[in-house]
Amino acid sequence: MGQKPKALTILDWITGILFITAILGVFFYAPLEAVMGWVQKVFYFHVAAGWTGMLGFLVSAVAGVLYLVKKKPRWDRIGFAGVEIGMVFMLICIITGSIWARPIWNTWWTWDPRLTTATIMELIYAAYLLLRQGVEEPERRARFGAVYAIIGFISVPLTFLSIRIFRTIHPVVIGSNDPGAAGAFDMTPRMMQVFMFSLVAFSFIFADILWHRIRLGALADHVEQKKIQLQTWGE
Repeated sequence: MGQKPKALTILDWITGILFITAILGVFFYAPLEAVMGWVQKVFYFHVAAGWTGMLGFLVSAVAGVLYLVKKKPRWDRIGFAGVEIGMVFMLICIITGSIWARPIWNTWWTWDPRLTTATIMELIYAAYLLLRQGVEEPERRARFGAVYAIIGFISVPLTFLSIRIFRTIHPVVIGSNDPGAAGAFDMTPRMMQVFMFSLVAFSFIFADILWHRIRLGALADHVEQKKIQLQTWGE
């Protein structure tokens, strides 16, 4: 595994600075929304977390394709890391969405098309983690993970497009809203600046965590290989 790369240390610092700057921008630079007030500020983190989650699932699908083509364990580690990170951030997205929905929709949860497809997507990748644990042989597990990640990715564009395809009360942050959307709002230039900066900051967070997780995965694979060797010698 080796020592921590200097580039990763630099990325850690850049990510931390961007995240702190994004928080300051949300609470001190972006204006207060006239109707929703402070709860609207959840959207800067809610959307950014959703973007990061979907980015993780995209990485896992691409890594799955590359593993099937090149058969290198590195791509399996990347795909597995992408799913884990994607699930965490999608859970953050769902939780922050519920925090926003309580005062705006007067409920923590409703089976709106966006919420339903997001939940299904999260469950699909939760099944990926559970089923993967049931496969002991490393190469077979990696092959299974690659195929599952590619097929499971179908749920990502469906979730993203759900508020544009179906009639929904979930607002579209960028673009025209459904007339029935509850809690829709138009962003001012300063809101848009903070919103885009938050997306960039969370993208750096994703890259930073992904790099760390891949290094941890390499160490875990090394330990697993040593265990297999010990078992072989014991026989």
